[in-house]
Amino acid sequence: MTTWCRFDKDGKTSFGVIEGDTVTAVDGTPFGAHQKTARSYPLKSVKLLIPTEPRTFYCVGVNYTDHVMKMAQKRGQEPKFPKRPDVGYRANNALIAHEENIVKPADAGEEFQYEGELVAVFGKRCRNVSKENALDYVLGWTVGNDVSERGWQASDGTLWRAKNADTFKPMGPWIVTGLDPNAMTTVIRVNGEERDRFRTNGMIFDVPTYISVVSKYCTIEPGDVMWMGTDGLPQNIKPGDSVEIEITGIGVLRNKVIAA
Repeated sequence: MTTWCRFDKDGKTSFGVIEGDTVTAVDGTPFGAHQKTARSYPLKSVKLLIPTEPRTFYCVGVNYTDHVMKMAQKRGQEPKFPKRPDVGYRANNALIAHEENIVKPADAGEEFQYEGELVAVFGKRCRNVSKENALDYVLGWTVGNDVSERGWQASDGTLWRAKNADTFKPMGPWIVTGLDPNAMTTVIRVNGEERDRFRTNGMIFDVPTYISVVSKYCTIEPGDVMWMGTDGLPQNIKPGDSVEIEITGIGVLRNKVIAA
């Protein structure tokens, strides 16, 4: 098990390996040749960045039964469960790191919500792989918060601003290798109060299924990410709130909401 991060120290960006409270800079990247350097720093003295800058940012939707049922009930509709894996895309401009601020636009409505998600980070080029071998292409795992403005989501023809506005995609704080998604629990807290708790891999279609299906049509490159959806019924957040997404074995992604 290795904990990889991407960090800034004195204006220089590096990948690093975290051991305890120390981060050691690495020459190279976790997606290719790399070597530890002699440059080590207290973790609290560096600025953590998003742990990868993906070329393609995949995002799974409606992938938990309870989430589908509760969202349908909220709308007064019958739940519609996906018949096959479905995936969308998100925009890199929306990505922010651990402890950076989620900015709520001035014209965003009250239904401004979190979604806590497991994120698979790919370490190898992945094309047309079997479900059985799919996890061999995953370097490790991080945490995502798929912030969503539901009014825009309902009214716009696409998700271009409802899920892709600047700062709407916190991701981090780091990547952890060697974890088992079946052993994870996701906990979401707002201002320290628990709002949701669910079995991370209690998905309608699991991670290997999605990787296999997507890679049949799209080449997934090292450093790309796939966000795996959320469970439960996300609640509203507002400026001043602090949102924490914790996933077993990875850690806590924390971001404050501020007004534009």
